[in-house]
Amino acid sequence: MTQSSLFVRRVLISVFDKSNILEFAQSLTERGIQLLSTGGTAQVLADAGLPVFKISDYIELPEIMNGRIKTLHYKIYAGILGRRGLDDAIMRQYNIQPIDMVVINFYSFNNLLTKNKTCSEEEILEYIDISGPSMVRAAAKNYRNVVTVVDSDNYEKILDEINHCNGLLSLKTRFHLAVKAFKYVAEYDNTISDYFSYQLRNNRCVTMTDEDNYDELSHRFPKKLTFMNLKFTKKQDMRYGENPHQRAAFYVDTCAKQIGSVATARQLQGKPLSYNNVLDMDTALECVKMFDKPTCVIVKHTNPCGVATSNTISSAYVKAHQSDPISAFGGIIAFNRSLDKNTVQTIVKQQFVEAIVAPSIDRDCLEILSGKKHIRVLECGMWTLRKPDIDFKRINGGLLIQDHDVMTDLHCLETVTIRQPTDEEVKDALFCWKIVKFVKSNAIVCGKNYQTTGIGSGQMNRVHAVKIAISFKEQSMLNIQGSVMASDAFFPFPDVVRIASKVGINCIIQPGGSIRDQEIIKTADRYGISMIFTRIRHFRH
Repeated sequence: MTQSSLFVRRVLISVFDKSNILEFAQSLTERGIQLLSTGGTAQVLADAGLPVFKISDYIELPEIMNGRIKTLHYKIYAGILGRRGLDDAIMRQYNIQPIDMVVINFYSFNNLLTKNKTCSEEEILEYIDISGPSMVRAAAKNYRNVVTVVDSDNYEKILDEINHCNGLLSLKTRFHLAVKAFKYVAEYDNTISDYFSYQLRNNRCVTMTDEDNYDELSHRFPKKLTFMNLKFTKKQDMRYGENPHQRAAFYVDTCAKQIGSVATARQLQGKPLSYNNVLDMDTALECVKMFDKPTCVIVKHTNPCGVATSNTISSAYVKAHQSDPISAFGGIIAFNRSLDKNTVQTIVKQQFVEAIVAPSIDRDCLEILSGKKHIRVLECGMWTLRKPDIDFKRINGGLLIQDHDVMTDLHCLETVTIRQPTDEEVKDALFCWKIVKFVKSNAIVCGKNYQTTGIGSGQMNRVHAVKIAISFKEQSMLNIQGSVMASDAFFPFPDVVRIASKVGINCIIQPGGSIRDQEIIKTADRYGISMIFTRIRHFRH
């Protein structure tokens, strides 16, 4: 029988996280609600002077096996699963008391793995809760007759409803709490599953023979995926997504505690971030992190349009803006040094900007920028090396997972032409190579003296990307003569080399790997261009 409103008479409490539990339990007892609890929680309640009935007394069995068996008893589960008006007779026959509310949370398995990296396998196994998830699932299944509480943040709302409705809780409330409970148990089980899968993939605690032919061990990613137990908390709702007709929100990975990202940055002023702001800012910030010396990156529509390194961020900004002032209009600017007064004054004079992000912001800057209230200013903190992680993209009906594209060590660069690059050309080549990783494919980056002189992005063929990159020469913005050219992937034909020679490119850095590599190298030799192979590709789709 379904009860639209449930009168709460008896509550089972067993919590690891005891935040606000005393206040919650006190309020329940003041309404005459009976408390039933396990050993540890029961002791905390009793020490506070609250009347509590121990589960071990109710089921007339002590906790055994070092606490492994506490609540695994038919009187507990029948009390939770019993259907009011349908199972009353059987419950009376076996002296089973109905349990109207279950308040349970578990030890965080994620916290255990994070804080106790030296735990043995046996110690970790002992932390896997059996009865807790079972009771939560039972209560959530029977939400028509039982209230399920897994989050201390819900205590106050539950008490408010009980007090305003004379001890009753609505079916709507019970259903919402049941949904939350099922998600809570699923996340807990996923964490444990991922832990065991990790052990399996690394041949830990498992003995396999060749005959087993267990192909899971040879795969980086599991065949079935529950989002790899990634957990996200909503940081903010967006006004809209990429376009006004799309709804959007910004979520933050709750397991990623590293500072120095857009997700963890503090917004100090300006309009709320848009969906596109976040994408552009992430590209700008991740790109500027590639450089040790003072550097500025300007991004427009997820592509760098101007990058420069100099002695100060102020001069770096001037050079980055000079690279493509037209595209820089309304762009995102990122720095790898503290934002200072001089740089801000220059930005305000030079251009309209959507957002600025830097590790720290000098106080004087905000006074200047306060006159431009719409400019978004974010302080992200100074970063450390990015830990190996994964990237993923949603497609219709599926999910693509890959390793994050790290900038692999380039100590094994190979010069494949007769002409050797000068020291300055090598430095400019590495400068451009770091940038091309963040440009949409097909991508070409030209640069000289730690300043981009042309960027071609997102083209269906590489020749067009090159023509866009060198078009800055025709616009008389910069002198591309003597620049280095970086390509995110190999050249399928030597036509790119011929075009590069006409505008004065002296050195090309590219992955190599084309079936026409030898023909391309000979073409470079013919025009006196040095060519460096990286053996690494940086497609960005």
